[in-house]
Amino acid sequence: MKKLALFLMLVPCFYLSQMKTGTFSEVEVLQKEDARPTVIHLYTDWCAVCKIESFRLSKDKDLVTMMNDHFYFINFEAEKTKEKIYFQDHEFNYLSNGSSGIHELALALSKNKDQPVYPLWIILDKNQKLVYYHEGQFTAEKMKQKLLEISAL
Repeated sequence: MKKLALFLMLVPCFYLSQMKTGTFSEVEVLQKEDARPTVIHLYTDWCAVCKIESFRLSKDKDLVTMMNDHFYFINFEAEKTKEKIYFQDHEFNYLSNGSSGIHELALALSKNKDQPVYPLWIILDKNQKLVYYHEGQFTAEKMKQKLLEISAL
């Protein structure tokens, strides 16, 4: 019975593709070697839409392949990431508010400076200039279309 339960828990892992993710500092180094557009996904662990969206996007093998082959991807948990981040020659820190908080970089990337909308998608061109901003859920088809426009694959 235990083996069956373990098997059932692991089976979904074999069917989901993985988008390669990096940190802001890792992507900065990679950009110097191979400049590519960057996709930044801001989310929180309490956001149900974020979880559903991530699951659906990871199921689309064409999207995962496109993302892995032509883009850098940063998955940024806006309210739990506490380390100092250097991004585009600026330093950003975590802003604690008692038992919770938010990262300054999440606020800097968001158009809503009081409270970002989650999920939030920021797409930068290979020169790290903003080319697309999307608040809310992104479908796999819409994301593929937008990535094709940006990268001109």
